[in-house]
Amino acid sequence: MIRKPFRLALAIALLLPLAPSFAQANIPEWCRALPRPEYKNLPRRPVSDAWFEVYEVAPGVFAIYEPHQFEETISYLITGDKQAVLFDTGMGIGDLKKVIAELTPLPIIVLNSHTHNDHVGGNWQFPTVYGVDTDFTRANAKGSRDDAQAELAPDQICGQLPSGFDPKSYGTRPWRITAYVHDGDRINLGGRSLEVVATPGHTPDAISLLDRVNGLLFTGDTYYPATIWLYRPETDLNAYDASIRRLAALRPKIKKVLGAHNVPVSAPAVLAQLLRAFEEVRLGKARASPTSGGQVVYRVGDIAFLMRAPAPKP
Repeated sequence: MIRKPFRLALAIALLLPLAPSFAQANIPEWCRALPRPEYKNLPRRPVSDAWFEVYEVAPGVFAIYEPHQFEETISYLITGDKQAVLFDTGMGIGDLKKVIAELTPLPIIVLNSHTHNDHVGGNWQFPTVYGVDTDFTRANAKGSRDDAQAELAPDQICGQLPSGFDPKSYGTRPWRITAYVHDGDRINLGGRSLEVVATPGHTPDAISLLDRVNGLLFTGDTYYPATIWLYRPETDLNAYDASIRRLAALRPKIKKVLGAHNVPVSAPAVLAQLLRAFEEVRLGKARASPTSGGQVVYRVGDIAFLMRAPAPKP
């Protein structure tokens, strides 16, 4: 449902561990950007479910990457001494709970960067799920089918789906919100504290997580290194503007920016670049390129936004 472009030829070895449960005659164009070169320098942690790739991006922080689906969603396991936060649960296609158990024995708190279906697919597998206190969150906690089914179109899958996965019954399963979080709340993991930073705009319930001590900022879909989607009905451009200004102000405290798609680690400089690019778009200084879906792409340097087409001038 929430997609980002750009990808190189996927190595056959990457596809072999997946069972032939989903035929694919042609490799989609986005697949050809895989494997992404940025992953070569990240320590990889082996896991038993081949749908996922896991990388340790900072001490006690694991990026859980889903390279076989168009979203290239990245969830994060952030561990402390006493418990861990799972920031997003991805597509719900592989067995995320099994993977998490292989990475840590700690109790898990699930917290979503926002509740689009590609970030909450595994929520149902975990007993403790914190939610942002919005109607948007509560509505999405009921699950969905149409959005999930759209993720399985032939051009959305790179390779094959896992053995035993039933594409016909695939949907985002309902989950139960066990507690609500708000802007400024802190989650103590034991030896590590995470601060909730409200960053609405992409969705009403979008948040980032800040690990001040270690200089880590987890940005969800507010920033990731690909075309950022800002065209859906729930997107509020004024709120997004305020949110990225807030994140840009954090730049002196940040060592790594960790977004939710494509590549996990970006330099703190992207926060200022993001703000400047969005300002140019809002001021009418960036050129709009139409897309086949009826939206437009604005590209400013390395930053791009997929947005609603501007209203025709009278």
